[in-house]
Amino acid sequence: MLSTDDLREFLDEKASLYNNPRFIESDPVQIPHIFSLKEDIEIAGFLTATISWGKRVSIIKSAHRLMGLLGSAPYDFVMSHNEVQLERLEDFVYRTFNSTDLRFFIRALRFIYQEYGGLEGVFNKWQSTDSLQPAIHELKQLFFSTPHPDRTRKHLSDPGTGSAAKRINMYLRWMVRSDNRGVDFGIWKQIPSSSLSCPLDVHTGNVARKLGLIARKQNDAKAVLQLDKQLRILDPEDPVKYDFALFGLGVFEKF
Repeated sequence: MLSTDDLREFLDEKASLYNNPRFIESDPVQIPHIFSLKEDIEIAGFLTATISWGKRVSIIKSAHRLMGLLGSAPYDFVMSHNEVQLERLEDFVYRTFNSTDLRFFIRALRFIYQEYGGLEGVFNKWQSTDSLQPAIHELKQLFFSTPHPDRTRKHLSDPGTGSAAKRINMYLRWMVRSDNRGVDFGIWKQIPSSSLSCPLDVHTGNVARKLGLIARKQNDAKAVLQLDKQLRILDPEDPVKYDFALFGLGVFEKF
């Protein structure tokens, strides 16, 4: 087992290797990078993260199609859509996320922006001193506080029910981290990077276990807390930069 210093040096090197614009080419983060308006970036990122499971090539293809259905202006579509325009989304489907889910997500996003100042406003209000996991729980409560299809609830994870909430934690990394490396946006200025949690999936989880960062076998909310604790020892200010290292080791190096 590596010492803390050796592990930090190893993961710092890997994080630096993968945290660069070349990473964008094969990653869903490329979708919000299409846009320059803050709200477009937020909404494109949120919808892309929502469908980010499965093969990345398929995720990216479907997310590009989704942006086209929104007229390549996601914020304007969310805020000014009518029911006729929503019907144009009828044919969209990505795995279990279909047009019924998408239409509700568009309505719910308008509600969030009208009532709470947008997604950033929700996370600013409910962030705790060292975690955004309670705020993810609050977002889900607000998101589904209006009439909604029961089937759609599963598409927004909740750490409060034990989920690792990988996709929303990935989205938060995109929005909050600011390091001028060109991948993450850092457009949410009132949330510190120190409160982010690592997106935990099969790749990052397997690598983290091999490196002794997680003891828990399941990729769930408790495992996220274990990983948070260890990564914050390595870098208290920017623990989630190590997502690049863990993901890169798992996906590109088959570690």
